[in-house]
Amino acid sequence: MLRSYAKGIAAMLRLPAEHPQNWFRNAFTHLMDCPHGNWWFFVWHRGYVGYFEQTIRALSNDPDFAMPYWDWTQQPGIPEDMFNGVLTPTDRAYEPYTGNVARFTSFIKPALQAYWNGLNSAQRAQLNARGYATFDLLWDDVTGFSESAHAVVPGNAAYAVTSGARYLSRFNRGLDKKTAYGVSPFIVNAGLRPASFNSPNITLSFTSSKTASHVMAPTAATQFSILEAMPHNKVHNCIGGVGAIDPGPYGNMTNFLSPLDPIFYLHHANMDRLWDVWTRKQIALGQPYLPTGPDLQTLANEPFLFYVNSSGQYISGNAGDYFDATAFSYDYQPGFGEKCVEERHVSNVGKISPLQATINASGASVVVPAPLIQGLGGEAGQTSLVASITLPRPDGASAPREFDVLINAPEGVTQVDADSPYYAGTIAFFGPMMHGMKMSNDATFSVPLRKELGVFSNAAGASATLNIKVVPSGGQRAPALPLRDVSINAL
Repeated sequence: MLRSYAKGIAAMLRLPAEHPQNWFRNAFTHLMDCPHGNWWFFVWHRGYVGYFEQTIRALSNDPDFAMPYWDWTQQPGIPEDMFNGVLTPTDRAYEPYTGNVARFTSFIKPALQAYWNGLNSAQRAQLNARGYATFDLLWDDVTGFSESAHAVVPGNAAYAVTSGARYLSRFNRGLDKKTAYGVSPFIVNAGLRPASFNSPNITLSFTSSKTASHVMAPTAATQFSILEAMPHNKVHNCIGGVGAIDPGPYGNMTNFLSPLDPIFYLHHANMDRLWDVWTRKQIALGQPYLPTGPDLQTLANEPFLFYVNSSGQYISGNAGDYFDATAFSYDYQPGFGEKCVEERHVSNVGKISPLQATINASGASVVVPAPLIQGLGGEAGQTSLVASITLPRPDGASAPREFDVLINAPEGVTQVDADSPYYAGTIAFFGPMMHGMKMSNDATFSVPLRKELGVFSNAAGASATLNIKVVPSGGQRAPALPLRDVSINAL
């Protein structure tokens, strides 16, 4: 499959910039249209990866090609074969296009501008809602130019030079320890436990926040589900260099031209597989796996207007066309998570009232009763506790994108390793601030709390006070984030 994948990529690289199936033009579909932080995240990427799989099938002349998925829970490192030839964006085959920003600009910008000029009114309306009222604003996100700073911000550039297109290498291909925790069985199982496709209580929700349109930029109402925020965002950032080379420039996977790295599709195939696992779990429980009532029509009728099919034709459709993987005639070989289908775990959310934390100058504080601590486990029939944390996203040229959640860390402790008894996980923002983001940049993240945390280990059958603070990850020099709201929910 990877040999056919490489053949297809090579064919896409050879297509002229004007061709809709050109490798770079295909990635621009993601920059112009992809949803993150809302309930269309899974279904939009299913359509995008599905048409791409069919394109590779056609251009590789392999009618049996099926996109492999990268099960990072069981293999927490980029598969070694993904460093062979065009399967890595650092290969010399990319050099004629991405050797430097001037070369990339001269190759792709004229064709992209011509495409933009031919867009219809419905497409323009969606781009305008995304924050791209003009082509120049879109191109600013390619180069990282900031209007407010009147300068290029390296970390915000969607373009990455060939030599720096992927941070991880053949000899350093393992996920760092905090990313490995973000894709660990505990986190992924927690992400599969919610009982609803979407819920105002983000702990209960499999998907991120409900919005009026899939192209709306994140706002103060944005809530990230566990699977999007932790495995998805953290893997993107790790491969792109967040934490290791802050504040940039980063590799492809860190920003919205991330599909320029072929690992993108294996990563998203695994995200899509987990959606399929969750769907089958819901069916096994006899529970809805999509919204009900008017919400179902709202979700299904959302127009997706920028896809390109395997014949190189632009097509438009609605989200409902991609609710089922059979739209592309595929299913998945078993991987991590299948056990939840057999266990048929019923969520505890709703049975136990959320515990509201008190916000203070150093973070937040909340008391967890002894029965909840004694029920911790994360296995079927046991309770997981999840902290829902609302915080502001810092803006600026060198603002961190990742933040560690610390529980009962001693005063002055702001840097910990993944195996620290104070480490609860890492909050990861994917991509730079978007043009459409206005005054408020608050967002809510769900962070599952492992029973191995020191505060639970030391409870000894009693209640426990959790003192929560959020600090920049990786030792960046920035203050702890002020918290807007924190609650503890049972899952």
